[in-house]
Amino acid sequence: MELKEAVAFKDLGLSEDVLRAIEEAGYKHPTPIQEQAIPIVLMCRDVLGLAQTGTGKTGAFTIPMIDILAGGRAKARMPRSLILSPTRELAAQISENFTKYGKHHPLTQALIVGGTSMDEQIRNLDRGVDVLIATPGRLLDLFGRGKILLADIKILVIDEADRMLDMGFIPDLEKIASILPPIRQTLFFSATMPPEIKKLADKFLSNPKIVTVSAPSSTATNVQHFIVNVPHPKQKQATFYKIFQQEDVKNAFVFCNRKRDIDEVARFMKSKGIKVASLHGDMEQERRTVALNAFKEGLSQILVCSDVAARGLDVQGMSHVFNWDVPNHPEDYVHRIGRTGRAGALGRAFTFSTPNDFKAVQQIEKLIGKKINVFTLDGAAPAEAPAAEVAITPPVAHPHRKPHDPQHERPATKHERKHPRSAPPPHEKRSRHEEHHNILSEDNNGTFGPDVPSFLKKK
Repeated sequence: MELKEAVAFKDLGLSEDVLRAIEEAGYKHPTPIQEQAIPIVLMCRDVLGLAQTGTGKTGAFTIPMIDILAGGRAKARMPRSLILSPTRELAAQISENFTKYGKHHPLTQALIVGGTSMDEQIRNLDRGVDVLIATPGRLLDLFGRGKILLADIKILVIDEADRMLDMGFIPDLEKIASILPPIRQTLFFSATMPPEIKKLADKFLSNPKIVTVSAPSSTATNVQHFIVNVPHPKQKQATFYKIFQQEDVKNAFVFCNRKRDIDEVARFMKSKGIKVASLHGDMEQERRTVALNAFKEGLSQILVCSDVAARGLDVQGMSHVFNWDVPNHPEDYVHRIGRTGRAGALGRAFTFSTPNDFKAVQQIEKLIGKKINVFTLDGAAPAEAPAAEVAITPPVAHPHRKPHDPQHERPATKHERKHPRSAPPPHEKRSRHEEHHNILSEDNNGTFGPDVPSFLKKK
């Protein structure tokens, strides 16, 4: 059987200038989604692209767009193409792709995102841009101020559409699409296809060519991923540090579900001498840019982040991913661990799971269609969970009641001496104090698992 020869970029119908830029960037062969999507985009057809993160989706639309736009010229405040991105970081990465692949073309671009100077963005628009890369909120803000006209858009790209859904941008997308020219080319890319995204694609696209390079919500085959059982959340720090010492961590993302935990985790890592940066949505854009650049340049070994960084950020040679928390949505697990094991390299991903995360892990395994291996630390038995701290409230003295004094107890009556009361009859109602005492005296019924708090154990 003859082996199929690998497809080269020169076989996709691209111009010499674009091919030269691709070669100078060090690429010879397209990824599967690039191989399938680029010729279709060059034919000016609508495309619905489904591929997991890290498969080269950005290049699948930026590379052919450069050739399509090469033959025209932009007018002031009237961009010729529009790319919508859910996050500022992803928008900046798309801009970098245009700069890299369009270096031999005189195309202009503008980055319109929140958290940066609006005046500078307006000046760029006034000069005229061929490619406008924007987040939905800032774009609608400028449009409402009359600083931008969208009547000349010939290509619309919606990138990471399912992430747009998660972040609540669907109403903004619908509003933007309603003010664009109805005759245009639309490129729609998503890692997953939930029903809401399917409806949106049907609404925006006209007779699209569907490009799917892997089953939605599948994990990369060259990523080894593990569940690390942690009996108590407070033990995550010690567990991470032990794994960090065992593993050859070149660089890694550490994902937290809550923004408030990110800085705390970063402080812990700094205390251990680890070079770490943090990234989340509440940070000012300048700080976010500094943190991301430091990580990309290797000045930071670990980037502790929220899911804002789970999509689209392209950091080469990522060796590890750590899920400090099991993700709230199973799909986010796929996107998180997709940060490692890219471009044919092997990657490792660890997810810390507490007993409360059992159902969430089951949902992830159901989504990806397989069990996740459990990782043990040098074969050592897991540490016991710390006993719950129970505050014992002293009895409150009643202001009109004398304290109990055994010397002044009422003597027992003749009837009470003859018929001592050892236990309340079954039909008699017991006080809350008596009920509580009996509950603490009963055998453990197993609801606490193996880690029975000390105050429940029999003496």
